[in-house]
Amino acid sequence: MNFGYVKVAAAIPGVRVADCMYNAAEIEKQIIEANDKGVEIITFPELALTAYTCGDLFAQQLLLDEAERGLLQIMQNTRQMDIISIIGLPVSVHGMLLNAAAVIQHGKVLGVVPKYYLPNYKEFYEMRWFTSGDMIKQENVRLCGQLVPVTHDMLFETPKAIFGVEICEDVWAPIPTSSILTLKGADIICNLSATDECIGKHDYLCQLLSQQSARSMSGYVYSSCGFGESSTDVVYSGNALIYENGKLLARSKRFEMEPQLVISEIDVDFLRGERRVNTTFATSMRQYIGKEALRVTIERTSDKPVELTRKYDAHPFVPQGPMLDECCEEVFSIQVTGLAKRLLHTHAQTAVVGISGGLDSTLALLVCVRTFDKLQRDRKDIVGITMPGFGTTDRTYNNAINLMKSLGVTIREISIKDACIQHFKDIGHDINNHDVTYENSQARERTQILMDVANQMNGLVIGTGDLSELALGWATYNGDHMSMYGVNSSIPKTLVVHLVKWVALHDIDELSKVTLLDIVDTPISPELIPADEQGNIKQKTEDLVGPYELHDFFLYYFMRYGFSPAKIFMLAQRSFAGVYDDDTIRKWLHTFCRRFFSQQFKRSCLPDGPKVGSIAISPRGDWRMPSDASSASWLTELTIEN
Repeated sequence: MNFGYVKVAAAIPGVRVADCMYNAAEIEKQIIEANDKGVEIITFPELALTAYTCGDLFAQQLLLDEAERGLLQIMQNTRQMDIISIIGLPVSVHGMLLNAAAVIQHGKVLGVVPKYYLPNYKEFYEMRWFTSGDMIKQENVRLCGQLVPVTHDMLFETPKAIFGVEICEDVWAPIPTSSILTLKGADIICNLSATDECIGKHDYLCQLLSQQSARSMSGYVYSSCGFGESSTDVVYSGNALIYENGKLLARSKRFEMEPQLVISEIDVDFLRGERRVNTTFATSMRQYIGKEALRVTIERTSDKPVELTRKYDAHPFVPQGPMLDECCEEVFSIQVTGLAKRLLHTHAQTAVVGISGGLDSTLALLVCVRTFDKLQRDRKDIVGITMPGFGTTDRTYNNAINLMKSLGVTIREISIKDACIQHFKDIGHDINNHDVTYENSQARERTQILMDVANQMNGLVIGTGDLSELALGWATYNGDHMSMYGVNSSIPKTLVVHLVKWVALHDIDELSKVTLLDIVDTPISPELIPADEQGNIKQKTEDLVGPYELHDFFLYYFMRYGFSPAKIFMLAQRSFAGVYDDDTIRKWLHTFCRRFFSQQFKRSCLPDGPKVGSIAISPRGDWRMPSDASSASWLTELTIEN
């Protein structure tokens, strides 16, 4: 299965100005190399067959004839290949000269796309030689002995994707031609360019292409002239860039003297899914109804399995490098701002938090502290309640107490043991039977305490449950599942760890820092089962439900991109190679799919909580799913893949 990927390449060939046969041979080499690597569409720079910097030589008939002869040579020598090549050359039409791109495959010219916007300012003089593609209204031109369509408004449809072509300045226009092509159906845009180098221009170019691919929700393949062009007045560094919905997938090295071939895979299934979800894109299409582009159908492309060269982060919720600190600061600020608004709106005098000594309740407490500081309220109005039960260990208990002391909040300790023992008697449950009733009774007792104390003290119960737990349903219904405002509700477990650590290292006193770092190192557990003989945590969540780093990976690609289990499994194989074997990944992915569907009823009645990232699970926001939806198709696909 190719999972919707299209392998593309941006090429920077070696060129000699006005030496078309040499240039054709260099282009041909790169087409052959790309074809051998499974590339389906390859894009070359603007006017690559002649070189861009020919100047008034473009008025010479010999140059135009040689360019056509070079194209014919390429077509003849690559006619047995499935690869689609997009090559820049000057094309004469009815006494006009076009700066154009020829799309070729199997020895045929599929179409000629002329440049629409011709720059004629500063170092550019294209109107001296060329006519805008706006002058051509879906006509035919004879090229290399074939009668082929020529228009700037043309789409090429393969069995796997639809692509369009624009040339250099077209993307610098206020309304780029690629915007129109994508609204008419193009998944991928190929840009043949000749962008010279100036100080600061490269960064601007990258921003421009990133934004254009994001705005049009498209893949974007950009190839610009390199070494070999004339240096009479300007220099070309060779830019080959591949983007997908704003994300840079691959790039060339600048100022290289040798030819370069940059390859990556564009996920067309992902792009189409993004467009389906984004109703603004569909609305924008309306203005182009009735103005259909000329469509050229390509019956066959490479049938080789796509071998991915692009990388997928094993921890998609956690930015890498310096961005992690910025992310943590922003997420924390969103949580604080949301809680501050809710406290002011409800006129709550206190915030009540159950403190277990675990990660989630710690983060919730830290959010409360920062919020009260921001509102200039006394931290003593934060009521931290530790509620020891049958499985509470000394480590988590001491961390809970020590953290509340160092932060200066009000501490209350209310044991749930006697209340639970009485409850077991009332319902006739054997205390030695450590089943789901035994566990959930404790969670519900704790929630009852928090709710009632909040009533006593005119307060809000601050929820501690995180996104990962809610996705898996790893919460007791009407127990820790319930609160009055859930500050962690859209934060995945893998990010919770980093948030707590970030606060410890950047925004806390030294005594609290020591406790926070120990909490980060404590195994994740609900502590509802008695500890072992040495007093250590016996009930470890990840042993029972699976590693959170896997579940967060599954959750991200399931919810954010709508990927199928088979595709998620393939990506997890690549991302966690050497960490988890295939059987382990498949086992926990099966668990994720089963639990995600069966536990929707818990998510259908979640308390309010702030959205902090691209994924949230609130029934009032990002995720509306029937509680009775069947997981059969998802589980069946995993079984078939096995």
